[in-house]
Amino acid sequence: MEVVLPGGVVSAWAPGTWNGEILPPCERGILETAMPELPEVETIARGLDAALTGQHIASVHLRRDAVACGDAQRIREDVPGRCIKRVWRRAKLLLVDCVPDRHLVFHLKMSGKLLLGGPLAGQEKHVQAWFGLQSGESFVFQDVRKFGYIRLFDGAELAKWPFFASLGPEPFDLDGPGFARILSGRRARIKSLLLDQTVIAGIGNIYADEALFRAGIHPATPADRLSPGALNRLVYALHAALNKGFASGGSSLRDYVDALGKRGSHQNEFQVYGRCGASCPCCGRCLERTTVAGRTSTFCPRCQPLSD
Repeated sequence: MEVVLPGGVVSAWAPGTWNGEILPPCERGILETAMPELPEVETIARGLDAALTGQHIASVHLRRDAVACGDAQRIREDVPGRCIKRVWRRAKLLLVDCVPDRHLVFHLKMSGKLLLGGPLAGQEKHVQAWFGLQSGESFVFQDVRKFGYIRLFDGAELAKWPFFASLGPEPFDLDGPGFARILSGRRARIKSLLLDQTVIAGIGNIYADEALFRAGIHPATPADRLSPGALNRLVYALHAALNKGFASGGSSLRDYVDALGKRGSHQNEFQVYGRCGASCPCCGRCLERTTVAGRTSTFCPRCQPLSD
């Protein structure tokens, strides 16, 4: 598949490749199974919000009750007739707020997509749920692997939902001192803490690797060994990595597309993620990988040394 980069440069991407180059076998599965992270989910939310705000939901169709985690009948009966107030993101969740006081929550998991569609969109392959609008259009939830789900809450229920209530702060709500406060006294390795949604919300393997590289921090460094200066570098490296993802429309490795079905191009700009065996873009050293919190982490041994 060809992806157009900023400046009109065309770069090929296909499973097992990065920027047109064949990846080492150890890295291929990493790129092909990545879950949408904060920039990808935020891109979808912005597209849906612009199109759906003010629209009325006329009908709800669930192909499988299991997609609604026990809320199927409630969704079918309670949602039709409601007006969409806004679409937004929290961590990796997509929320469609309706009036009065209802919140449709979508978790895309590995392969879920929330897309705008026409009146026949529900007939498309792998659609698990679709929501008809009074305008005649629709929005649909597609999921090849069927790991994603939909929940329905009122405001009080959403606030009490354990998963939602346990989420940590959003990255852009943190500055250096705030980041230091939430990591204070923690001995866990920094990569594992970045992936912990109760510590900081929305970060996954891609943007954790990219931010740690930008900050010059080894992914296995214990958090309590990082100086205030290093933590300050890291939080702003997170901001920079996420903003780069926004600017490129997210990372399309296998399943991710935005609300209009358009792929992102950030996968062509990765500095380290999924590039074990390639050259470091800064020093030329061969990139290596390690495992932190059960996840593969790619890093430069020269630019990101692990202190004793």
